[in-house]
Amino acid sequence: MADQISVAFVCLGNICRSPMAEAVFAHKVKELGYSDRFKRIDSFGTAGYHVGEDPDHRSSATCKKHGVLVKHRGQQFKANDFKNFDYVIAMDEENKRNLLRIMPKTSNARVELFGEWNTEPGKFSNIVEDPYYGGINGFEHNFEQVSHFSENFLEQEVGQV
Repeated sequence: MADQISVAFVCLGNICRSPMAEAVFAHKVKELGYSDRFKRIDSFGTAGYHVGEDPDHRSSATCKKHGVLVKHRGQQFKANDFKNFDYVIAMDEENKRNLLRIMPKTSNARVELFGEWNTEPGKFSNIVEDPYYGGINGFEHNFEQVSHFSENFLEQEVGQV
């Protein structure tokens, strides 16, 4: 299908926020019947700290609690990866800046904060905060955020939810 979309979710280490965003987004895509519209949904870190590692157990447990399967190994986003994605979605400003810094001038990828698809600014920040050093509540909040952003992305960029 010519109009298939590829999406990469990016945080710092690729063990908390971005694998959760990838899993939730893929779950919503399947649930809403948009699977044929997507070529690839993946996640990465801007740093290589956790390459090859499983996601943080709290991120996986939060997803599992909500019926979302997480199946991922940490990987680092490189400049060459831009050619494989239409959307490269950062969890925060620092990671967005790092992505823009390594983005080839010839890339057509759209680099945005996931919060670009926030329609409830009173409830959610546009920044998906790193929950790594906090408790499980941060992971729960991230789950709500990325669920909301995923639904809005699908409505605005793919079709009516």
